[in-house]
Amino acid sequence: MPHAIRIHEHGSAEKLKWEEVQVGDPGPGQVRVRNTAIGLNFIDTYQRSGLYPMQLPFTCGSEGAGVVEAVGPRVREFKAGDRVAYAGPLGAYAQVLLRPADRLVKIPAGVDDKVAAAMMLKGMTTQYLIRSIFRVKKGDTILMHAAAGGVGLILCQWAKKLGATVIGTVGSDDKMDAAKKAGCKHVIVTSRERFFDRVKEITKGKGVPVVYDGVGKDTFMDSLDCLSPRGLMVSFGNASGAVPPFNPAILAGKGSLFLTRPTLATYTASRADLVKSAQELFSVVKSGAVKIRINQTYPLREAAQAHADLESRKTTGSTVLIP
Repeated sequence: MPHAIRIHEHGSAEKLKWEEVQVGDPGPGQVRVRNTAIGLNFIDTYQRSGLYPMQLPFTCGSEGAGVVEAVGPRVREFKAGDRVAYAGPLGAYAQVLLRPADRLVKIPAGVDDKVAAAMMLKGMTTQYLIRSIFRVKKGDTILMHAAAGGVGLILCQWAKKLGATVIGTVGSDDKMDAAKKAGCKHVIVTSRERFFDRVKEITKGKGVPVVYDGVGKDTFMDSLDCLSPRGLMVSFGNASGAVPPFNPAILAGKGSLFLTRPTLATYTASRADLVKSAQELFSVVKSGAVKIRINQTYPLREAAQAHADLESRKTTGSTVLIP
C-alpha cells in the first residue's frame, strides 16, 4: 500500500506523519499519478503550522511530478505513461495520488522530473509576478526580497533575461554568491545593512517601480519606502510572519502606492492560463536562461526535517522530496 505524509493537528514539523493510504481508481476527469519528485515550498509550512488553517486531517504539498498510471472517464489529454507535473491542489506529499486532469501539464522532453517538480509552483509564481502583475521590461530596476530563495533565484534570472536591473536582498553573507549568480546586480545583506537606505542609494533617491516581497512582516513597511511614486508593492508571502494590519492611508502618504496580495491559484484558475504559464516557464528553462537549482533533496518520509531546515533558513534554492 502506498504511503503519504499526513497531518492530524496543526503545529511544528513533528506533526508530519508517514502513513499508509488507500488510493482508488480515478473517477471522471481524474488521473492517478505515481510521484517521482515533490517540491517543497514555504506555503507547506504555513498550512502545517495553522497560519493558513486547513481542514484536518490532510496531506500537504502543492507541486510535484510523476508518471500517469491510469486515467478516468472523460480524460482525453493524458494516457498511462505520460510524464506530468502539477501545482495544486493539495496532496502532493504522497507516493501515489489522484489529480484532476485539468490541473496537470505534460513535461516536455529535455526537462527532468526533479526539475519540473521543483519549479512548478515557484516558477509559475514567478511567471505571474513578472509577466502579469507587473510586466518587467528592459531598463526596469526592481527589488526582490529573499533573492537566494526558491522564487528569488528563478525571478532574478528571468528578470535579468528581460533586461532588468535586479536589486536582491539576502539574510546572510553566505547567500550573496547565489543571488549574484542568479542575476542580481546589487545584493543587500539585511543582517548588516538597512535595505531601504541601500535601495535609495542605488537608485539615486528615485526608488523602484515594483517590490516583490515574500518575506512579510519584517520587510513590508520598509519596502513601501523603497517604491517610487505610484509604485507597486507585491506582497506574495509571509516567511517572517503575517503583515500586521495598517491604515491604507499610508499608501497615499508614501506616493499613491499600489498594493496587491496575489495567489497562483487566481492567476492560473483557468485551464488556458495554467497551460500558458507552464509553457512559458518550460520555455525559459529549456532555453537555459533560467536554471533551476535543486540544492537539497530529502526522502519523502523525512519531510519533517525538510520543513525544519526550510524554516530555519538552512536551505537555498529549491528542495525536492523523493517518494
